[in-house]
Amino acid sequence: MTLWFVFAMMTAAAIFAVVWPLGRRPQTAREGSETNVYKDQLAEIERDAEVGLIGGAEADAARVEISRRLLGAADAERTPPAAARTGARRAVSVIALVGLPLLAVAFYLPLGSPQIADFPLAQRTRMPSATEPLDNLVTKVEAHLEKNPTDARGWTVLAPVLSRLGRFDDAVQAYRKALTYGPDSAERRADLGETIAAAAGGVITAEAKVEFERAVALDADEVKARYFLGLSAEQDGRPNDAAAIWRAMLDKAPAEAPWRPLVQSALARVTGAKMPAPPDEAVAAAQGMSEADRGAMIQVMVDRLATRLKQNGDDVEGWLRLLRAYMVLGDRDKAKSAIVEARQALAGKTERLKQLDAGVKTLGLDG
Repeated sequence: MTLWFVFAMMTAAAIFAVVWPLGRRPQTAREGSETNVYKDQLAEIERDAEVGLIGGAEADAARVEISRRLLGAADAERTPPAAARTGARRAVSVIALVGLPLLAVAFYLPLGSPQIADFPLAQRTRMPSATEPLDNLVTKVEAHLEKNPTDARGWTVLAPVLSRLGRFDDAVQAYRKALTYGPDSAERRADLGETIAAAAGGVITAEAKVEFERAVALDADEVKARYFLGLSAEQDGRPNDAAAIWRAMLDKAPAEAPWRPLVQSALARVTGAKMPAPPDEAVAAAQGMSEADRGAMIQVMVDRLATRLKQNGDDVEGWLRLLRAYMVLGDRDKAKSAIVEARQALAGKTERLKQLDAGVKTLGLDG
């Protein structure tokens, strides 16, 4: 609002400076100022003629010319000011003072957006279009980084996008440049290690392990780095070390941590323990993950739950949890197949079948 007020004052001052002279009443020249000059000239000619400074013919000619000018000046001084013209000038002044700002506002409102907060032009030109292909945006960012290779923020933004596009080698380079030109952080180190592993087909290489260890050194609670260090131990044939890392993570993790089911499934894999039934919240949270992350987590959780229920089909709550997981993932056909399997497993158990049917009805699968 302060900026708008300053602009308004500047506009008003500029208009006022232009229109003020138009609105002023013309000042009448001092009465007889020009006629007095001509009268003085006539008197001077008379004196010069008397003393013989000029001849008679010359004096007569001068008298005629000055008298003509004197009559013209006298007529001009007797003409009153044009009131109508003064009024017109004032009207033009008022119109300019009021009309120009109104005209500017009338042009601005259909084209501008006064509700949008201001931000630098450089950021505005970098805002991506919702309809622009991702490859085009990446090309623009890469072109910008070619001219500004030390822009750490640009490399930080580009690296995960390249990883999502499957350009893992380029993503690794982008993460390294972000660390070279920007501040070091556990999150960036963990992201770099994950991308190196992705480039190696999921294998935790020595290079990736180094990055995860650096991340943990910067932040002992860095979840991604600790998980992949456990995975590295598992791949190296050290399941007990992997289990120790993942147990420590679960001991400190809040119950609602979205990554908790993934670590639980990994721990169950190396220990041979039964995988606990996936919480509904964990399955719902998986929908917000990337396809790769969600597939890795949900595939393990849901398959293990389905396997356990085939071995012990008396768990009605487990069947309902499996049905909810399928519904959250949008796999209605698998949900209906699971209903058939559940009814077969609970055949002859009237109360449990009623409990199952009530839950199926609640989920909208009774049709």
